[in-house]
Amino acid sequence: MNKKNPGSERRVAIFYALPAIVIALPTIPVYLNLPALYGIDLGIGLAATGGILLLARLFDTLTDPLIGVLSDRLSMKGGRRRPWIAIGAIFAGIGLFKILNPPEVVSGTYLLSWSLVLYAGWTMVNVPYLAWGAELSNDYDKRTRITAWREGMTLVGILAAGAVTGVTAQFGWKGIDSIGAISWVAIGCGMIVLPLMLFNVPDYSIAMRSKQRPSSFSNLFTNLPFLRLLGSWFINGLANGIPAALFLIYLEYGLGADKEVLPLFVLVYFSSGIASIPVWLWLSSKLGKHQTWCWAMITACAAFVGVPFLPPGAFVAFGIICVITGMALGADLTLPPSIQADVIDYDQWRFGSDRVGLQFALWGMSTKFALALGVGFALPALEFSGFTPHQPSETSLWALVVIYALIPAVLKLIAVSIIWQFPLTRARHLAIRRRLDRRERETR
Repeated sequence: MNKKNPGSERRVAIFYALPAIVIALPTIPVYLNLPALYGIDLGIGLAATGGILLLARLFDTLTDPLIGVLSDRLSMKGGRRRPWIAIGAIFAGIGLFKILNPPEVVSGTYLLSWSLVLYAGWTMVNVPYLAWGAELSNDYDKRTRITAWREGMTLVGILAAGAVTGVTAQFGWKGIDSIGAISWVAIGCGMIVLPLMLFNVPDYSIAMRSKQRPSSFSNLFTNLPFLRLLGSWFINGLANGIPAALFLIYLEYGLGADKEVLPLFVLVYFSSGIASIPVWLWLSSKLGKHQTWCWAMITACAAFVGVPFLPPGAFVAFGIICVITGMALGADLTLPPSIQADVIDYDQWRFGSDRVGLQFALWGMSTKFALALGVGFALPALEFSGFTPHQPSETSLWALVVIYALIPAVLKLIAVSIIWQFPLTRARHLAIRRRLDRRERETR
């Protein structure tokens, strides 16, 4: 970014961040609504639908490092990141439209084929998109502002999806039509914001890093700061995935909330995340990124510890917990990707490798595995406790509280212990950047 023009930097950051709205818009429909839509409403069957979506998501996860390496190594006309996003957006748009607007009669082949198209396009967009953000600035604090813009827009996209569903429901649209409307909104917004980013945000050419070794796995797993950050990110992601899987179940059976009240808590949670981002930006400029993230996780733990003391009907108290944990989510989304960008500088200095895309691909894989493991642990553990929706026992309700709140709190404390003494402070990162800049000048 232009270091002498803050207005230009802000403009580039905004143009870069806007597509995050489009990427986030279909997240809830694709991950939460597809099983019921295809398994029940369209008659494929829950078991068959689950197996197909599992295959598609495995494909999605395994293609992350492939796209990461290719976007590091290949330079097409227009740069390294920009072409992948442009091509991937076309595939993702077609796949999204087909998946969320199915014909009246569908087969498992239809669901699988268009899911693969969607996930392939999604990966081609998301992995280079994250890597591109890390390359927009070398400055410790400016990187945090860039990720703050992007993750703030991500939360806006999630809220926008809920708004589209709510508005269409008020007009009497069927559920399947409301879900389909999200694809139209996402594609329409994408046709506006993607060109704004592609034509206004600078993209590095591979020639600008020609002196570095191309992306590979060689030595990557001896990069201790990378492994340390990835481990804490995974454990914290698992701590977030478990309560996400049980959120609606806890509200209904733990608090006794009516279904009409449920969207309000979701709105409070994500809105708090958006509102908190400027606070975390300010704190990270004072305390450093990893210390600020640690205090955000500790704050979330304190909120979770209060859940077992909530009686049924304690909606206001739980709303306060949603505000606190939502604010912590703002830190979870904003700070770790910015720290990862600093780790990439260390990787380039220590190993002389150019693997920004690969590292963010592994970052994405970690996120997906954490969320999958969260669901895979939470739901079977709840069932093993003897929980039945029609007649839950006191013991099973207590197990619900423990799994929903206390286990995530313990996991977050483990993540804090891993990242607390993280070596890449502001001062050490500045020293690394000076050495990298000197190396680049010497190799010209």
